[in-house]
Amino acid sequence: MTLRIIENFDGNFNLEPQAKENLFKLLAGETFLNQICRNLHCEKVEFTELLFQPVPYSTATPKGMPAEFEKYHESNEYVIVNVPLNFMFIAKIFQPSRLCAIYRKIG
Repeated sequence: MTLRIIENFDGNFNLEPQAKENLFKLLAGETFLNQICRNLHCEKVEFTELLFQPVPYSTATPKGMPAEFEKYHESNEYVIVNVPLNFMFIAKIFQPSRLCAIYRKIG
C-alpha cells in the first residue's frame, strides 16, 4: 500500500442560494446553538456564517483547513464545528460532502 501525497487541493465550493439559506437557518437555530454551548460549557455562541471544506493535511495546510481559516482554529474566541450530515441532507447539499462552520463564543 502506498501513500499518495496531495500537493494542491482546491477547497473552493459554491452553494445554491436556497441551499445556503436553509443550511444557515439550521446552523443558527436555537436548539443547535444551545447544544454547542452545552458541549463548550459557555454561555452563548453565534454563527459567523463562515463555512469551509476540510482539506487534506499537507505542508501548506497542516490543520486540514484552508490557511485563511487557521486564525479561527488558533483563537480561544472561536470554535469550529463539523456541520452535521443530516443538516447537509435537509439543505440538499451533496457537494462538498463535508463542511465545517465557525462560531464565535460570547461570554
